[in-house]
Amino acid sequence: MQQRIFNPKLLSLLLALVLTNLLLPSLFLTAGDSTTGRHSVESNKVDDSRMDWWRDARFGMFIHWGLYSASGGEWKGKQIKGISSWTMKEAKTPLKEYINLRKKFTASKFNADEYVKLAQDAGMKYIILVSKHHEGFCLWKSKYTDYDIESSPCNGDLVKELAEACKRHGMRFGVYYSILDWHHPDYTPRFPWDRRTHKPDFDKYISYMKKQLRELLEIAPNIDILWFDGEWDKSWTRKHGQDLYAYLRSLKPSILINNRVDKGRQGMEGLTREGGYAGDFGTPEQQIPPAGLPGVDWETCMTMNNTWGYKRQDSSWKPTNVLMHQLIDCASKGGNYLLNIGPAADGTIPPPCPQQLRQVGRWLSKNGEAIYGTSASPFSKQLDWGRCTTGKLQDGLTPLYLHVIKWPASGKLAIPALSNVVRGAYLLADKNKTELEVKSQGKLSVINIGEKSVKEYASVVVCLI
Repeated sequence: MQQRIFNPKLLSLLLALVLTNLLLPSLFLTAGDSTTGRHSVESNKVDDSRMDWWRDARFGMFIHWGLYSASGGEWKGKQIKGISSWTMKEAKTPLKEYINLRKKFTASKFNADEYVKLAQDAGMKYIILVSKHHEGFCLWKSKYTDYDIESSPCNGDLVKELAEACKRHGMRFGVYYSILDWHHPDYTPRFPWDRRTHKPDFDKYISYMKKQLRELLEIAPNIDILWFDGEWDKSWTRKHGQDLYAYLRSLKPSILINNRVDKGRQGMEGLTREGGYAGDFGTPEQQIPPAGLPGVDWETCMTMNNTWGYKRQDSSWKPTNVLMHQLIDCASKGGNYLLNIGPAADGTIPPPCPQQLRQVGRWLSKNGEAIYGTSASPFSKQLDWGRCTTGKLQDGLTPLYLHVIKWPASGKLAIPALSNVVRGAYLLADKNKTELEVKSQGKLSVINIGEKSVKEYASVVVCLI
């Protein structure tokens, strides 16, 4: 027998790293799995094939729209304390009164193509529409309930219209669907002030929910994401979540499903491994995890003001630079950024949303390379001047995108030294790719970017290693 001169396990591992474009980056990345944002729910190629577009997208639009939009965050002339999409709960509204909001939900100014065009102008790569929030009202024509868009003055099917517009314009599409339902007679628990005498049968509700989800996939076959919420109620169990995940996966193997289909937010924000919580990505809300979510795919959902649905009195709009920096922050930690708009009942998107979204889009039109298709920063510590994202291997080199938010007064950009040799650096906005001076100073690499700041939300320096 010949003496074995190689280790087959090591050879297989190296080959896998090359095939997944991770060999060279592994020489300098120090943050473990958090740099890739990947997980192993199924640990196979099918999982990667359905997640790859989402990982590359990095930026999406959330649309909270429902009967609560007609209330505008008010009830009987008084402003509710909480978020407008919870109007029914916050105002302790009897169901028989709340359903009258249907008369005001007209969607008369809604144009699906214009919504998609706005998302594209913003540089967004996918749209998630709330098809049914906790109130139970459905934004599509459902044969399983009369509490849907057909019971309002709106003539169309909003889910179908937006899905078709997304298809026409090459935009990925998904729907939010609330497990929690304050309207359905078989959902439990109910509000203390809900005096209905019908005895709830939760199994019947689950059957209703599955029928509706199948219906959504039938009327909008291009649904790529099912985004669940409301899983915190005690009626919903891990067994329910595992079962629903498997059912939906059987209907459409390529569909992406968030972790709120299960109890994934209880104890851990991500997914989870085989035998763990179901779901394909984690969903931190109104926050960006300080160190990302190592080892899992994740997406931060964020409002542009303080509330999800339309609230007439909420004028606390985040400045555009904050939105821009949140997007960069998410990408630098291996996550996506799902930014919300809350249209009024007639479909009008409140100002200043369109203007701000287009401002973000203009930055991305010049600097999108530093966001789309990137993975997390290789640096274990936060950079005091900004953030870093990692690009894919190009011509034997890996680009680091250094997002300079606070321009150093000295004109010298210091980064922790890498095991790899820095092969070059230039400003991404510079079409000529003028070479920037790079020097090693102890444990730092210093790039001379000049004392004159580029007037943008963030300037991007490309560092090739």
